[in-house]
Amino acid sequence: MADHPFDYPLSRRLLIRAGAFGAAALASPAWAKAGAKAQTPAPLAPGEIESHGLSTFGNLAEPEDFKHFPYVNPNAPKGGTLALSPASPTFDTFNAYVLRGNPATGMSLVFDTLMNQSLDERDAYYCLVAKKVRISADKLTYTFLLRKEARFHDGSPLTAHDAAFSLNILKTKGHPVISQMLRDLESATAEADDILVVKFAPGRTRDLPLNVANQPIFSRAYYKDRDFEATTLEPPLGSGPYKVGQFEQGRYVAFQRVPDYWAKDLPITRGQGNFDVVRFEYFGDSQVAFEAFKAGAFTEREENIARVWATGYDFPAFKDGRVKRATMPNNNIPNIQGWMFNTRKKIFKDPRVREAIGYAFDYEWTSRNLMYDAYKRISSYFENSELAARGLPSDGEKALLEPYRDQLPAEVFGEPFMSPVSDGSGQDRALLKKANDLFIAAGCTRKDGVLRLPDGTPLEFEFLDNSNVFERHTQPFIKNLKLLGVTARIRVVDAAQYKKRLEDFDFDIVHDVMLMAWNPGEELRAYFSSKTANVNGSRNLAGISHPAIDALVDKAQQADSREALVDCCRALDRALRSQRYWVPHWYNPVHRYAYWDLFGQPEQPPKFDTGVLWTWWWDEGKARKINFTGR
Repeated sequence: MADHPFDYPLSRRLLIRAGAFGAAALASPAWAKAGAKAQTPAPLAPGEIESHGLSTFGNLAEPEDFKHFPYVNPNAPKGGTLALSPASPTFDTFNAYVLRGNPATGMSLVFDTLMNQSLDERDAYYCLVAKKVRISADKLTYTFLLRKEARFHDGSPLTAHDAAFSLNILKTKGHPVISQMLRDLESATAEADDILVVKFAPGRTRDLPLNVANQPIFSRAYYKDRDFEATTLEPPLGSGPYKVGQFEQGRYVAFQRVPDYWAKDLPITRGQGNFDVVRFEYFGDSQVAFEAFKAGAFTEREENIARVWATGYDFPAFKDGRVKRATMPNNNIPNIQGWMFNTRKKIFKDPRVREAIGYAFDYEWTSRNLMYDAYKRISSYFENSELAARGLPSDGEKALLEPYRDQLPAEVFGEPFMSPVSDGSGQDRALLKKANDLFIAAGCTRKDGVLRLPDGTPLEFEFLDNSNVFERHTQPFIKNLKLLGVTARIRVVDAAQYKKRLEDFDFDIVHDVMLMAWNPGEELRAYFSSKTANVNGSRNLAGISHPAIDALVDKAQQADSREALVDCCRALDRALRSQRYWVPHWYNPVHRYAYWDLFGQPEQPPKFDTGVLWTWWWDEGKARKINFTGR
């Protein structure tokens, strides 16, 4: 992946954003029983099961009595500072779960959840605030039994009333991404201080229980007199391993470890959250950020710019060993990134026009001359996984696609569309001819060097961004488009304007990054469904609204086995690729990261994360050895 990942991911591994609703709901009898106290859970009902965790298809690697995750050092010392630099160039609020504002990175450190995800498993969650979960025979009622010792940072108990309150405000007033996730949540009710009953609608999405288990828990009492939807720089009350410490708006925010964190000795947290301070330093420019890293202003970075990785590490601290570099395999579905067409715009309505534009991008030249051939080209929405469509459709895929044969191009039933391969010259005549032929087939005409759509409108558009990091990649693309009579330009705007324009779909083409889980579910609706195409703030930036794609998204969300899900995703991939909604970028098959030699690391890193934030620790001996004088 290139630098500047779209700083608004939809990911189960990273808490995204959340929301609020008005104070009137605080007294709502639909979800709270004011006098309820802790009570002994009833015996299991017929067909009901009890578990210490959840996963998409019921597989958990860790037994009920596990002591700690295998990728941690359970005796890791506490102390020191981990300083990072986020992708976002600024922040103006600590309310990270509503549509308004640019939230500070790291707010998920402040809030606990019912369960936390293992970094060693694809989609396994283990109990945190909850100690057990009971699942009804029809899988429509989940009863979470909460730990009585759970506490907020002010010492007040964290109860099922707080958890119910949180789920309801997220569904009602949360960011559209989260409220859409929770749309099949029928009710969340505190039956006692330590018993939360969650009921789902029939036909609910497969991963809804995981999404519920992974939402932040707010203090109902704290928010009684506060507007949940407001942007604010008042540090919120949480219950997690960190709380907001010192900060300067738009420049830095430091999260302070909570020494008496109520869950610090649980198996799910042991050996994790080892730094006294996790600090995020904000920089408006990627080169400035790299210079700051070289000076020790922050101490670890994942290197997303191949040019910097290949040529930038020649500074004194690296040469004398004070700064180290490392790589590890990227075992996840990579960040799926590319230039996304806004198909709400009249100029991008015809897939042939979108495909023609894509032929003007010479990836092979870009890879060799700008990125040191460090990446691999993306063609699939599920790249580097068994979910990606390959070859001819299987019988299972054909069965899923056949009902929509009249709505989809014939290619869907053949080889899937692949990103074009150029001769690497930067101006491949064969690809440009294909582009020209597609424009003509779409009814376009050219006069005086200007390409016009069938209605006579000149084909002009802009690439919108909030950083100039892609300018080197985009300018040669624009040059080739000019040869075809297409006028394109780059517009870079500040972070606030960029966020607003994306929320309002006020753009032509924008760089996007999509995050796919190994067992995709709700993110498919967020990115590809007509239900989100016109919801301001949604992640369906392309405006995808296609009945066949809607149907395949629904089938994927209902798949009850990994095998069925693979067929659904492959069929969906074929349908999406046939519509040419984007010009795909590239992905990095490894994690590349650099760090000042100040840290201890567990012998066995997690399989699906670098583990830096949660599993590393400060090594005072190393800090003295290199005489570290930075942050």
